[in-house]
Amino acid sequence: MAVIPYKEKEGGKKEQVAEMFNNISHRYDFLNHFLSLGIDIRWRKQAIKMLAKDQPKMILDVATGTGDFALTALSLNPEKVVGVDISEGMLEVGREKIRNRGLESKVELKSGDSEGLPFEENIFDAVIVAFGVRNFENLSQGLADMQRVLKPGGKLVVLEFSKPTKFPVKQLYQFYFRYILPSIGKIVSKDNSAYTYLPESVNEFPFGKSFLTELERVGYINTLCKSLTFGISSIYVGKKPEA
Repeated sequence: MAVIPYKEKEGGKKEQVAEMFNNISHRYDFLNHFLSLGIDIRWRKQAIKMLAKDQPKMILDVATGTGDFALTALSLNPEKVVGVDISEGMLEVGREKIRNRGLESKVELKSGDSEGLPFEENIFDAVIVAFGVRNFENLSQGLADMQRVLKPGGKLVVLEFSKPTKFPVKQLYQFYFRYILPSIGKIVSKDNSAYTYLPESVNEFPFGKSFLTELERVGYINTLCKSLTFGISSIYVGKKPEA
């Protein structure tokens, strides 16, 4: 059974995740940086560097949220970054951020479902996702649709939470994720479930070699996993085969 944010409510994972992010959108950026002590900013930069040699011109940021990963991708000097998300609340925060920086011509945020992306095949040089794939209702379908819109030879770069396996980081991480993070998140976001769902979804998500297996099953090649910060998060890379 899929992990969902609001166990007392009806509705599938997709609908509940959209509702959750709409609820916390006003405090999402603050909590992201605060709860990770700002490390999430460095993680995004490291993930984007995985595309430096490829020099992608058209980039799609799936589950873009408030657009932080899309904005980080501008360091690659692409022609355009398009971000899609199912939460209009998150997108509105991101659009305001983009307007304030005068970047409307470089970054476009639009409503879109990761498992049915509103694009034709073979459009993007790179697809990126930060902390979004574990929220997919159907992981295989989402990975396959991202591959569909990639050009042959294009790359997928995924940044996602993983689970440390070594003492004492494993124990400290579990204590923080189980007790401290949900308590702070609940107080600041005013959502009782969002930051309980976070550790639950991370715990259920296939990480490391297991996620590489998922990528390869869908058809990605040249896959790799790079562990970050004692295994708290990981970068995954996969390539769409050449035509």
